Amino acid sequence: MAPDPRVWRVRPEPGPLVAPSRPGVLDGETVAVKDLFAVTGQRVGAGNPAWLAAAPVERAHADAVARLLAAGAAVAGIARTEEFAYSLTGANAHYGTPPNPRAPGRISGGSTSGPATAVAAGEASVGLGTDTGGSVRVPAAYQGLWGMRPTHGAVPADGVLPLAPTFDTVGWLARDAGTLARVGDVLLPRDEEPLPEAATLVTSDALLALATPEVRAAVGRFAADAGAEPVDWAPEPDLLAAFQTLQAAEAWAVHGAWLDGRADTLGPAVRDRFERARAVGADDAEAARTAVARARAEIRERLGQRVLVLPSAASVAPRPEEAEQVRTATMLLTCVAGIGGLPAVSVPVATAGGLPAGACLVGLAGSDRSLLALAGRLAG
Repeated sequence: MAPDPRVWRVRPEPGPLVAPSRPGVLDGETVAVKDLFAVTGQRVGAGNPAWLAAAPVERAHADAVARLLAAGAAVAGIARTEEFAYSLTGANAHYGTPPNPRAPGRISGGSTSGPATAVAAGEASVGLGTDTGGSVRVPAAYQGLWGMRPTHGAVPADGVLPLAPTFDTVGWLARDAGTLARVGDVLLPRDEEPLPEAATLVTSDALLALATPEVRAAVGRFAADAGAEPVDWAPEPDLLAAFQTLQAAEAWAVHGAWLDGRADTLGPAVRDRFERARAVGADDAEAARTAVARARAEIRERLGQRVLVLPSAASVAPRPEEAEQVRTATMLLTCVAGIGGLPAVSVPVATAGGLPAGACLVGLAGSDRSLLALAGRLAG
């Protein structure tokens, strides 16, 4: 069967696209690489045909790709992303929307949409992606996968096309906790701040209330089973606005020079976001940067050595016509880890109706490996 062009930009038959460079702990694993990562001999397409046409052929692998290959994994192919990773729905105006194998008729979630669908469909065992505002955690929740957003800067982003460097992280998805953790053994440094042996878990009614009733119930059950204690943690009213303003300013700083005069190459939704990004003034960007820095310090102080349990996304995977209705609530949830620069693991849970959702564990900075181990124990 030919590869689905909504899911894959490059996937040779028979594969792989790139064989392992040596044997290792990931022997037998196959990786769907988001189309933002450099793969030797290929171009970075960033979900946009005009960008792809002008992109140079890469001479070296991105750091994360090279590490996975050196650990025994093979690159199955290059999987789709939304344009410049600036969206959360999974829809790409040029190539279509990758399907959601776990919730047919519903969106896949983005912007790591192609790798997520490839993993959910069994066409790869690992999805290598990026998470700026939830782009690993949201598709993980929508498709019943495990997803990891590391501490900001823990995994080098060398060879990865940026969107907003203050928030960009290299992340990954898998169908099971063991594979997710083995990838972490390859990509993550040793924990600077391991979680306590008996970590305290906390949850917040205010954060749970951002989710739809079915997701709130599923994540609430997970939190109760994990022994999470209720705390008073409500999102600050201006938290998301500061995140989005700084993200927009950085996105335009990174891509504005190329996009100036090329807005017609973008799909409507992403074009609108970049037009708003163009309009962010220097004073507004600096005010947002100050607000984000203050909020990061407050989030880290409030969390301490505890682990916060909250929904990975505010709803199950919506139907296409409903996608924008849940965006704000989802980003209010995902921006907690994004602004905090904190590691976050999305653990698959199911609603009473049998649809996939995600419970997210957010830990202190530098606790990535022990957070992955905790997530595995809680779900196992």
